[in-house]
Amino acid sequence: MNPSSKSQYIFILTNTIIRFHTKLVTDAMSSTLNSQVEEYLHGLSEQGLPPLYRLSLEDARKTYRDLSVPDELPSSVATVTERTVPGPKRDIPVRIYTPSGDGPFPPLVFFHGGGWLLGDLETHDALCRELANASDCVVIAVDYRLAPEHRFPAGLEDCYAATRWVANNAETIDAEPGTLAIAGDSAGGALAVGVGLLARDRGGPAIDYQVLAYPVAEYAFDTESYEENAQGYFLTRKDMERFWNGYLRSELDGRHPYASPLRSQNLEGLPPSFVLTSGFDPLRDEGRQLADRLSKAGVSTRDVQYDDMIHGFLTMLADPELDRAHEAIEEIGTAVRSELQ
Repeated sequence: MNPSSKSQYIFILTNTIIRFHTKLVTDAMSSTLNSQVEEYLHGLSEQGLPPLYRLSLEDARKTYRDLSVPDELPSSVATVTERTVPGPKRDIPVRIYTPSGDGPFPPLVFFHGGGWLLGDLETHDALCRELANASDCVVIAVDYRLAPEHRFPAGLEDCYAATRWVANNAETIDAEPGTLAIAGDSAGGALAVGVGLLARDRGGPAIDYQVLAYPVAEYAFDTESYEENAQGYFLTRKDMERFWNGYLRSELDGRHPYASPLRSQNLEGLPPSFVLTSGFDPLRDEGRQLADRLSKAGVSTRDVQYDDMIHGFLTMLADPELDRAHEAIEEIGTAVRSELQ
């Protein structure tokens, strides 16, 4: 080997070793659970709280609410208004959060998580307050119909109807017309993508941005994150199996792209996207696959990874109050503001 080739070989080998070492360090760091989350999970374990999938539907809904609704609200907003908007089968209750300052503000329609079976306006009230302040948006939280009483696509159609109403009636709620964002966490993230697909396929409304927080993206349980995080990190694989079974009318529904966005053959034309995932989450890999698919479809996409967090951490704003939850909401708010204002 001549000196030039030898020097090049050493350079390549050295850089390979550096990259490998960096990956090891990064992987080690990313595999560390946040200390505040770890303390919270230990507390749940000491209480002997059974996993949600073992509870009756009524008890699961109550437990989820008890865990999600803080005794004291972490943030105040200028106004909170209750009203209904027309839906496909009934009037849909919504809660409207207007931040302080000089409006009108862009509207952001929010769909709560809870596996399509759990959750309501109360479970995500604290998050919507913080999101309104962080994004300088009027946040419209949608109380869509829950499964199993109302299976797919009932909740999705409610979310789409509410989004369309907001787009056509922004001035009614003191929101800025001509601009629109949507957002959702977990099952609400799946609903948000579904609304984006419906808006694209039905010719409107135009959506300028979507925020997908640890979204459900695929009716399947075959990813590495489902194996790594099957239990022990609040949301479990068995919880997700129960949620899907309660949401779908049949296995065929699970293959529909409006339910499983990763089953879509075409994600082109969806709004610019902010996709947030958590490292210790059964849904981590499908969320990251969704971000990758959106990007490859030509959708401007921010793939934001909170590797030390668990599923649902954005709603942990009081008891426990996670620093990382506030940090993530601020990051979301900054992204929304940069797109809409």
